[in-house]
Amino acid sequence: MAVAFEDLPPYLQAQVMGGGKKGSKMGNKPAQRVMPNGEVHTFDSQKEARRYDELRVLLLAGKISDLKLQPEFTLKESYITAHGERSRAIRYVADFSYRMNGEYIVEDAKGHRTKDYIMKKKLMQEVHGISVKEV
Repeated sequence: MAVAFEDLPPYLQAQVMGGGKKGSKMGNKPAQRVMPNGEVHTFDSQKEARRYDELRVLLLAGKISDLKLQPEFTLKESYITAHGERSRAIRYVADFSYRMNGEYIVEDAKGHRTKDYIMKKKLMQEVHGISVKEV
């Protein structure tokens, strides 16, 4: 029994046409928050959004300062090989960074630890002397 394209639900039509949105690799559900400047920010997971809510309360209470979302760290600069090929820089993007009692803290809201993340976490300690806190 053949089904007409028009009879398919919109999400299946999009998949058939190749325009379907791909889901998260780890099955996370994105969450949105309105930022203090009025812009809407989409977090990669519900867990990350909840952690932002907690940090925002701590910031407003004066317990932390200098809260940053998705700070980027260079772990290895780019370079050109002996054969003239360019090797891209290795970068790590954390979920949050902030200061608490004078200490600089970098956090990542993790549900699943990938091999890539574990390697970059080790490099953060070695290159920058920063221990990434998992929440």
